Amino acid sequence: MNDMPSDSGYVPPKVWTWEKPSGGHFASINRPIAGPTHEKALPVGKHPFQLYSLATPNGVKVTVMFEELLAAGHTGAEYDAWLIRIGDGDQFGSGFVDINPNSKIPALMDRSGPEPVRVFESGSILVHLAEKFGAFLPASGPARTEVLNWLFWQMGSAPYLGGGFGHFYAYAPVKIEYAIDRFTMETKRQLDVLNRNLADRRFMAGDEISIADFAIWPWYGQLALGRQYGAGEFLDVETYEHVQRWAKEIDARPAVKRGRMVNRTFGEPSEQLHERHDASDFETKTQDKLEG
Repeated sequence: MNDMPSDSGYVPPKVWTWEKPSGGHFASINRPIAGPTHEKALPVGKHPFQLYSLATPNGVKVTVMFEELLAAGHTGAEYDAWLIRIGDGDQFGSGFVDINPNSKIPALMDRSGPEPVRVFESGSILVHLAEKFGAFLPASGPARTEVLNWLFWQMGSAPYLGGGFGHFYAYAPVKIEYAIDRFTMETKRQLDVLNRNLADRRFMAGDEISIADFAIWPWYGQLALGRQYGAGEFLDVETYEHVQRWAKEIDARPAVKRGRMVNRTFGEPSEQLHERHDASDFETKTQDKLEG
């Protein structure tokens, strides 16, 4: 890092007020207040679980979890996945805010019981589903604690990757050397944490795949595979050999491939499935690809 001047010329006001858009890629949806901006009911499909999401890393965590549950034979995990276009402000509709007052995807309604249960925050959704189906999270003991260690590591660390490095490197309207240096250092430190952990483990918490992997891979696995922020070379991701091995193994899983497609609106059209209401939706998509 280069030495930075001690005086950038900016003096914070005594009381900050929102007087202009922040600029950058997500300026149109950023605001300093919560709550709905408009009335809009959410659709409800036929399955026990209703997911409202987008295929950002946090959204992919949950669609991968659902597809892995179904692949493992948990037929009760059938779900409808409805597209929430965050660039259009769908997350500020009244129906969505009723499920997640924080207005962030993903949001889930569990209608499998006598009363619907709302579940928000991706980590909470993963734990909820794991406990409901007794899968991908040990029931008790040190093994459970280790999975939760890494799940909460991801929840605490990823904001430095996404809101920190990703924002200032890829999305900010101006390149700020100090900010990019600061968050690049932290992102590489995090990759080193993962690399050291995976040096003698197949998966994040041991020999079995778990919700810790489903939480971490959409962020750091895809970063290692060069899919995040166009920053693979900048971060020299190939040097994290154990992260590379782990990322590629998970990427090859059929359920993960399906989970990445759900609610995806960007990238190759053949990899996009805007909404998912039945397993046959993937077969139709594959047929479209073959005939296209």
